[in-house]
Amino acid sequence: MSGKSDSLRGKYVIAGIGQTEFGKLGLDTVSLNVAACASALEDAGVEKEAVDALFVKTPTSSREILYGQKLAEGLGIQPRWGGAWDQGGAANISLISFAMMAIETGQCEIALVCYGDNPRSGSRDIYARPRGNDSLFGWFSTAAGYGMIHRAHMIEYGTPTEAFAAVAIAARKHGAGNPNAQLRKEISLEDYLASPMLIDPLRRDDCCLLSDGAAAVVIMSREAASKRGIHHAVPVLGVGSGQTSWELPARPTLTSTRAVQSGRLAFEMAGIKPTDVDVAQLYDCFTITPLMTLEDYGFCEKGKVAEFVCDGQIEIGGRLPINTSGGLLSETGMPGLQLILEGVRQIRGTATLQVPGADVCVVSNQGGTMHTHATLVLGD
Repeated sequence: MSGKSDSLRGKYVIAGIGQTEFGKLGLDTVSLNVAACASALEDAGVEKEAVDALFVKTPTSSREILYGQKLAEGLGIQPRWGGAWDQGGAANISLISFAMMAIETGQCEIALVCYGDNPRSGSRDIYARPRGNDSLFGWFSTAAGYGMIHRAHMIEYGTPTEAFAAVAIAARKHGAGNPNAQLRKEISLEDYLASPMLIDPLRRDDCCLLSDGAAAVVIMSREAASKRGIHHAVPVLGVGSGQTSWELPARPTLTSTRAVQSGRLAFEMAGIKPTDVDVAQLYDCFTITPLMTLEDYGFCEKGKVAEFVCDGQIEIGGRLPINTSGGLLSETGMPGLQLILEGVRQIRGTATLQVPGADVCVVSNQGGTMHTHATLVLGD
C-alpha cells in the first residue's frame, strides 16, 4: 500500500446520512434521490448551496443519459463536479472513494453521493432479462446466476443448507427490530426450509427484497467537518475495489470473487485485520454473497464459513454481527447504500440495534453477478 493511500486514512468523513422510506412508494427516481439528499444535508447541517459535487449511481431499473445533471437540477444546485456511475451495487462505495479523490485534488469541497430506484412500483424487467446466448438453455434472471454460484459452493466445499439459513435468519431477526425495515418478520430454520424453492437451490428466503427507495451521504474532509462543528462525522479509514470482466461461464472459479482484492486494499489502507472488526454490513442480495465475502475478506478459511456463522454468531451478541438493520434481505433491496448508512449509525452509537463498543465497521458492496466489489472501512 502506497504512502499516498495511507495518508488518506481518516482524512475524509461521512458527515451526514439520509434515506427515504422503503417499500412500494410510487415515486420517480429523481424525487426519491432529492428526498434522501435533503435528509442527508439536514443531518450534516449543510446548506445545499455549499455542495459542489454530486455523484449518483445510475438507477438500475430505468437507465437514462445525463441522469446526474437531471438530479442536480431537481436539487436546485449547480455542482462543479457531477455525474452518474454504473458499477452495479458496488458503485456506492466507489462513488465515495471518487468523492474523496476529487476533494483531495482540489476539484470540490463537499460532495453528495446518492442512489434511488423504484423497481417495486415501476419496472423490474432488468432483473429478469435473458442472459445472452445462454438464455437458449434457460438462463434468465439475476437469481439464476447466483443459484449457480450457490450450488458450486455447496459442491466444492460441502456447504450445508444451514449456513445459508443462518444468513437469512440473522437478517430477518435484525430487520424485525428495525422500525424502518420493509420486512419485519423473524424466521426460524424450519421456516427457511419450508420457504418455496424458486430456482434450485435458491429458496425464497435466500433472495433479497424488491424495493423503492433512496439513500444519500455527505462527504467532506475531516478538517472541514470540524470547522463546521459537525461532531457526529464518521471517518473513512479505508476503501478498496475489484472487479472481473468475465461472465460466469468464462470464470476459472465461481467460489471466490474480487472481494479478496477489494478487502485487502481497504484493510491495508485502514491498518486493520479481520480480528479488529466489531460489526459488518455485508452485501446480501442472496445468502451466498455474505458467506463468500466473509471467506474472501479473511474472517474464516475458505470452505469453513458454515462453522463461522453457526449458532447465532453473526447475530447481535455473536462474534461478528452482520447487517444489523436487516440488510437487503429484510431492510430494503436497494443496492448497497443503506448498508453504509447503518455502518455510520453503528460507529456513531445511534443504531436501533447497537453493537456495544463498535469502533470499526466494514461495509461491502457488490454488483452484477459478483462482477464488481467494493469495500469501505469506517472507524471512530
